[in-house]
Amino acid sequence: NGTSVEEFILLGFPGTWQFRLSLVVLFALTYTLTVTGNVSIIVLVWTTKKLHTPMYFFLCNLSFLEIWYTTGVVPKAIGAMLGTSQTISFNACILQLFFLLSLGSVECFLLSVMAYDRYLAICCPLRYSSIMNSALCARLALTSWLGGFLAISLLAFLTSGMTFCGPDVINHFICDIDSCLVLSCSDTWPVELATFLVSIIVVVASCVVTLVSYMYIISSILRIKSAHGRKKAFSTCSAHLSVVTIWYASTIILYVKPSAQKSLDLNKLVNIFNTVVTPLLNPFIYTLRNKDVKQALGQVFQKN
Repeated sequence: NGTSVEEFILLGFPGTWQFRLSLVVLFALTYTLTVTGNVSIIVLVWTTKKLHTPMYFFLCNLSFLEIWYTTGVVPKAIGAMLGTSQTISFNACILQLFFLLSLGSVECFLLSVMAYDRYLAICCPLRYSSIMNSALCARLALTSWLGGFLAISLLAFLTSGMTFCGPDVINHFICDIDSCLVLSCSDTWPVELATFLVSIIVVVASCVVTLVSYMYIISSILRIKSAHGRKKAFSTCSAHLSVVTIWYASTIILYVKPSAQKSLDLNKLVNIFNTVVTPLLNPFIYTLRNKDVKQALGQVFQKN
């Protein structure tokens, strides 16, 4: 006999005003560095002819994705922590959930595509240019974007059909699928099943593609006789391997589980790492661990 909830209240991070203010400053600084770093990578690749290769084309897609991924989280989280924008309408909540999960799925597909690209570059170097041409790069990138958004469409549809009778307080700084499941007063089994199946299809399947690619990559590198050759081959994929490890570790903890996670506080901590810290780390990882990017940056600074 409860009335339908039309808006939610984002709890954010309860605590003193000083604690929440310090988090706001940290989130704002991280967001600024994330956007600046990823925009810099896009501009650098766009303006440097040496970087006009499939590897950096996919890196630009990843950087563009990270900008929007963190933008969908941080501004609203800051408003919730300051207390100026704690409420979010039901439709806006579903839209944010769909947007973030879709971009997360796109990132999984992009990382697996980048792993496949590194596999071709190291294991099939003579045929790499003919196989990974501009047309295939465009198709792989487009498939990753469309596949990510289509994979979450059914889940978002099922979530929007759930009934919420109250309470209306979400123990999170974003609209997270587990938080919505906890608050729903309708049968959540279909949504939980859909979440688990989508997680298997998107996260686990893309992770398997990445792992298999790196199994072949490592096998090929170990067959190289010279230590210099092995080091050079590994340096071309070390940055991507670091990003893959960070991303999949946090994503599997969040989504690959048969039922809603009860520890929502742990969910918040992992979500901070997944949606705020990881987009910040990616440009720095590719800058510090990639020789071509460091050389291009050095040339830019020398010109200036």
